[in-house]
Amino acid sequence: MILLCLLTVQALKFADTVELSAGSCAFEDSTCGYVSDFTSLPWILNEEGHYISVDTSQGINGDTAVLLSPDLHSEEWSCIRLIYQIAASSELPVDPTTLNLYLRVEGESFDNLLWTTTEPSESWLIASLDVRNSTNKYKIVLEGVLGRDISASIAVFEIKITMGYCIECNFEENHLCGFMNRWNPNVNWFVGGGNVGNSQSILPRDHTLNDEFGHYMYVDSLYVKHFQEVAQLVSPRTTTPMSGCLSFYYEMQQESGIVFTVYMKDITGFYEELWKADSTVNTEWVLAEVDFNAPYPMEVIFEVAFNSAKGGYIALDDVSFSPVFCSNQTEISFAPTEVSCSFEEDLCSFYQDNKDGPGWSRVKVKPNAYRPGDHTTGMGYYLLANTKFTSQPGYIGRLYSPTLPGNLQYCLRFYYALHGFFKMRDSLAVYIFEENHVVQEKIWSVLETPKGVWTQAAITFKKPMPCKVVFVSWCKSFWDCGLVALDDVSLDVGSCHSTDLLPAFPRECTFERNECAFTQQKKNRGSWHRRRGQTPTSYTGPKGDHTTGVGHYMYIEASNMVYGQKARLISRLLRGTSRPQCLIFFYHMYGAGTGILNVYVKKHGEKDETLLWRRRGEQSITWLRGLIEYTCDKYHQIIFEAVRGVSIKSDTAIDDIKFQSGPCKELGETTIQSSGYSADFNEIEY
Repeated sequence: MILLCLLTVQALKFADTVELSAGSCAFEDSTCGYVSDFTSLPWILNEEGHYISVDTSQGINGDTAVLLSPDLHSEEWSCIRLIYQIAASSELPVDPTTLNLYLRVEGESFDNLLWTTTEPSESWLIASLDVRNSTNKYKIVLEGVLGRDISASIAVFEIKITMGYCIECNFEENHLCGFMNRWNPNVNWFVGGGNVGNSQSILPRDHTLNDEFGHYMYVDSLYVKHFQEVAQLVSPRTTTPMSGCLSFYYEMQQESGIVFTVYMKDITGFYEELWKADSTVNTEWVLAEVDFNAPYPMEVIFEVAFNSAKGGYIALDDVSFSPVFCSNQTEISFAPTEVSCSFEEDLCSFYQDNKDGPGWSRVKVKPNAYRPGDHTTGMGYYLLANTKFTSQPGYIGRLYSPTLPGNLQYCLRFYYALHGFFKMRDSLAVYIFEENHVVQEKIWSVLETPKGVWTQAAITFKKPMPCKVVFVSWCKSFWDCGLVALDDVSLDVGSCHSTDLLPAFPRECTFERNECAFTQQKKNRGSWHRRRGQTPTSYTGPKGDHTTGVGHYMYIEASNMVYGQKARLISRLLRGTSRPQCLIFFYHMYGAGTGILNVYVKKHGEKDETLLWRRRGEQSITWLRGLIEYTCDKYHQIIFEAVRGVSIKSDTAIDDIKFQSGPCKELGETTIQSSGYSADFNEIEY
């Protein structure tokens, strides 16, 4: 467990009064230009100063308190540090009290969530958030959400914005830039210096100020009781990709065996050594530099291991970062998008050798009531193996990615669908080929029975050497053959689990956790329902969701409604902007009696609604993409309205709603206005 106590007991004594930068506030006697949003609960400044808060005496479960900063502008990389506390009488697994921090960028109708927490504590905690440079003005938005706890409060003691990176620190400030000591009963990192008569201050001068008033961190072997006692100082976790030169100053005095090592650690707990000190005794501050590459969230750990109580000490000061590498090396010019493909235009950077047969074919299925289309839009292209519908025992198809740089963690995601009458175990597999195809490793394969639903696979892997991802479709025998489809391959740097750390809304909603911030005027059997899997009525509704194939979506259950009855799903209040906005969503309208799906925009304070988009009747057995480009200069809401059709075969569903700033890039969507059979139903184009 990481404790703050050892780092803060001394450090709180050392805080100096300094001029705060724009957007920073210590809430001593004012809110520094921060104001509460009039549509929410107010944040209250404590009468004696020192913090601003909201608590359950002001509202009920679900109520929010929103605090807005003044307009901010920074063309340099900056760090937001938030000192806060959530006090609760109990830890509730459902609807806990929550603190969120957003960036509200000028010209966008939604806020970008940077950080969220529900962790209660008995003392203040610190969050450190990197913000990339931008030419756009923005506001910091703090949102406190009251939970079910009848006695809970949220307090914010300080917001500080500094130019630079959150992993940088000279240890002069009382919160130590968010660095934390990882508790050990015998050896720990302490704050040194400050000229406070502290007998543990073992150095006459720090490096930053070069005098006895400055501060540094140190660890001493005085209380070592066991061989290889370890003390760790942990940096704030990076929150945005960064690479360059990490530098710091250190002093080392040893009599026997000190091992001073710097590691980086990802969110899965994997350690990677960056640097290790040699055995030279340094009684002066020495500069250390190491190339640092953090394409996904990382912590930097300064670790000291002692062999005895007479081991000596290590002192640390002035941790800094530069986006230019220490050595002459240049950053690896690799973009994950090079290994991402929707197959709409071609195979992108993927390729086949075709030595084993026809391989993968790029095909397109026109929207119809029999065969699902692609995953990207429902009307586009995807890859299909064993495409002639006849078994070809011994058939194998390989699809190769371009070469990936080694020693990076990757998240590979793709969608696959299986069509066949038999079990198709191992009919699709993913291999890693190292250079020259000498070493092959299978990292994933199909296990389940075909169900004709686009299903997402997510695989995290890391290899020390450059490698390629290879998709292999294999038809071993007549009983194992069928259709194997592949679409929307994407590659990101980092763990597949890291994207689950933050909820996505208000920018998007997949309905995986809840209904996001969408509401309904009346919630009954005739409302929108959140569901997983196939709908109860045969020959209508989806078999699975669009997000993963096994997740949740929203739909209307026509058997609970009467002809013409409406169900309305209403978004949260969105800010107006003079710039165009793009609304992207997926809809499913399958069934002979399917009714209507409408999308409206409603301006705040007005009764009238404007129709933005409409589909009537059966559209396809697959999920189709909807694109709406609109402009609204006032606060507004988006409304999804489903109208029940003439029969119970009228289940309508929506999923994966996403708001984007700027015009829609792809507005050439095919419009199918009504149901009906035609000659091109079930036709596959090669």
